[in-house]
Order: sequence, then C-alpha cells, then structure tokens
Amino acid sequence: MATIRFGTDGWRDVIADNFTFDNVARVAEAYAEALRDRGAHSVVVGFDGRFLSGMFAERAALVLASNGLSVKLAKRLVPTPVTSFAVRHFEAGGGVMITASHNPPEYNGFKIKGPYGGSATPDIVAEVEARLDAHPPLQKAEAREALERFDVRKAYYEHIAARLDLEALRDYQGVLYHDAMGGAGGGWVSDFARRQGLGVEVRDLHAVPHPLFYGVNPEPIPRNLQTLMAVMRSEAGPAFAAVTDGDADRIGVVLAGGRYFNSHQIFAILLKHLYRKGLRGRVVKTFSVSKVIDLLGEKLGLQVETTPIGFKYITEAFLEGDVLIGGEESGGIGVRDHLPERDGIFNALLLLESVVHTGKSLDAQFAEIEAEIGFKHAFDRLDLHLPDVAARDEAMARLADPRALAGRRVSEVEDLDGFKWHLGEDAWVLFRPSGTEPVLRIYAEGPSEEEVGKILRAAREIVGF
Repeated sequence: MATIRFGTDGWRDVIADNFTFDNVARVAEAYAEALRDRGAHSVVVGFDGRFLSGMFAERAALVLASNGLSVKLAKRLVPTPVTSFAVRHFEAGGGVMITASHNPPEYNGFKIKGPYGGSATPDIVAEVEARLDAHPPLQKAEAREALERFDVRKAYYEHIAARLDLEALRDYQGVLYHDAMGGAGGGWVSDFARRQGLGVEVRDLHAVPHPLFYGVNPEPIPRNLQTLMAVMRSEAGPAFAAVTDGDADRIGVVLAGGRYFNSHQIFAILLKHLYRKGLRGRVVKTFSVSKVIDLLGEKLGLQVETTPIGFKYITEAFLEGDVLIGGEESGGIGVRDHLPERDGIFNALLLLESVVHTGKSLDAQFAEIEAEIGFKHAFDRLDLHLPDVAARDEAMARLADPRALAGRRVSEVEDLDGFKWHLGEDAWVLFRPSGTEPVLRIYAEGPSEEEVGKILRAAREIVGF
C-alpha cells in the first residue's frame, strides 16, 4: 500500500498518484475509528474547488457514515474556516476538509478538524496515524442515503458580524480588493459586505473557483500575485487588496501602488488592532515569524510564546486558553473570540476595520509600529525545489554546523524546527524542510531588503542548490 504521511496540517499528496479514492477511504476509516474511540457521534465534511474535491469528500463521508457516525456534508465547496465553524456550529465530534490549501494544483489533501473547530492537535493526528490500515475501510452503499447536506453561510456571517464594528464599517466609503486566487474564498468577502450593508466597495479578482488557480500556485506570495500587483499600481490612499489562498484560511495583502505587504506586517497590524479594541491575552507565533512580534508584544506588556511551525501548535495554545492572537509566517492567523483556526476572510475584514478605526493605511500603521519598537523589518524567503526528499534531508544534515554568511557571524543557533542562525540583533536566517514536498525553505529577516537579499543568496550557496 502507498505510504500516507501527515504533515504540518493533514495529509497531502498528488492526485491520482497517492491521493486516490482508495487512500482517502483508508484515512477516513482511521479517522472514523479514532472518533468512535473518543466517543464522538457526528462529523462534518467540507471540500474546496480542487479537481475531484467534491467526489473525494463524498468518499470520505461514506466511510465515516458506514462506521455509524452522523455525517453532515457540505452542499457546495466552502472555505476551510467555514468547515471549522460548521464543526462548532453543529457541535460535531470533528471535521474533515478536502483541500491541499496552498499546494500546487496537482495536489489534494485531507485536513482533520477537532471538535473545537480548528486544526487537529498533534495527539488527534497521532491517534489517526496509529489506526491507519488497522481495518479495511467500511463502505456501505446504504450509508450514502444517511448523508445530510449543510449550508452555514448565514450563521457564519452572523458569527463574524458580531465581532466587527459594523457601524463604523457601514460608514466607510473606501475600496477593498479581494483576490481569491481561484480558491474557495471567492465572493465571500463581497457577499458579506453586501448582506451587512457595509459602505466599502469590494472588488473581486479570480473569484470564480478554478482547479488550476488561473496558472499559479494558490499561495499569497509575490510571485503568484503579479496580476493583482499590476491592478493595484493604479490605486492610492488607504485602499488595499486582501488575498486568500486556495482554501481561504491564509491571508496576504497588496497595498495601493502595487507593493506586497507581508504576513509578519499583517500579524503586527492585527495584534495592535485587537489590543486597541481592548482585547488582551497571550501572543503565540511560530518559529519563522518576525522578531517584530516579540518586540511589539513586549511593548504592549503581553506574553509572547514561540511554537514549532504548523498551526496545530497554535491551536493547542488556543485550547489552553487566554490567547489574543496566534500566527505563522505563511499568513495563517487566528484571533481571540472567533475560532482556534486561521481565517483569511475574517482577517481581511479586521484589517479593513483597522484602516477605518485609525484613518491610516496599513503601511502607515506598520511604520508607526516600527518606530514604536525601534526595529526596522524586511523579510523574504526562498523555496528550493530539490530532486527528492533524500536530497532535502542530506542538505539539512549539513546545515547542523553553522558558519558565517553574508559577512555576518552566527551569534546563536536555535533548532526548535529546522535551524535558525541568528546573525546579530537585527537579522536571522532559518533553514527548514517542507513537511509535504521535496522543498527546503530558507527564511530571512534583516533591516533592509538589500541585506535580506544578501543573506538569502549566501544561504543558498551554503545549501548548494
């Protein structure tokens, strides 16, 4: 049998290679057994617009129902945070989301959601992995008739509306772009704005779901956003574009004028905005997130904690309680009083709310944060596509021995998740293998774009690819 490996958020694989109906059934059977052992009686299944996602979701739902679970299956494709909301809304024992998130179009995946409405914690994932192939998948034809279709759009809108300043948003007459990248979030921001009577004009791009994502990987990073950047060059003032990834749990931003505004800057803006709204709690960030968050948290008198990479670790912190915000470098950010989950749709509206409340553009707000903490931020990353997983692992083994690069001495090494070489007080570089692809990621922060470029070029030379 094909090997199934769970990464930072579920199992992902290439469609028709390892991601097949039979293998989806194997994972669904293991999850069904784990749910039953936990005493669960019901489960929610959602899916995005990737190739065959709806049919893969039906196969998973059939196996789950054949195991005696009450199954609610989405009527149509939905964003991942909406599936997570549905788990909470229906008080289900767990959830499945068929999506490969930001991965290339040839991939699909099987995300698991806990009963709290968020990414499965490591202990839940371990229970599923332990039960893989313990029994053949149950697939009873009559179980298909028991599947119940759901639509929670209205309830989800009511939930997020209660957490926004609708009065201020209704008075705002600006422009907000939303680029859904051909993913499951298409039209959700504009539909919410229309139903709630918001004053903002939402302009949609790539809103029609497309299994090939209009020719790019559905990850909101600069190389995939050239069309949007060209559109935004003609805009001015506080207008900005929110970008959601393939399943709409991550967020990116392009500013008026066409400049990319990275995930660390988004995290900082949301942290400061929530604080300004009177919310308090711990700040949790993954290992690849900017030092800006540490310094801003300290300035605001908030405790800042660092986890390995993977939102499941942030979810664990949310479940422990008293978390204000938790985020990762990839643009996945969860906030207090919503879900212990990333939500690109809700975060786009929170960013708009920050513009309305302050009267300042996102870049002006971030410049104030830099001045407040006395730290200049620039960031970039390289994704090195290696020949295979073995080459990736060999490269990582060599990086265990730090050395000077770009004229900077390594002052400290951390190995919480990959190898982070600190290059003095104002810069660092992190080497980390992807959990789902033969890719080695190199992340770098420094005081300027030029310095970050130098660090990344030197780091690539050290890797040797």
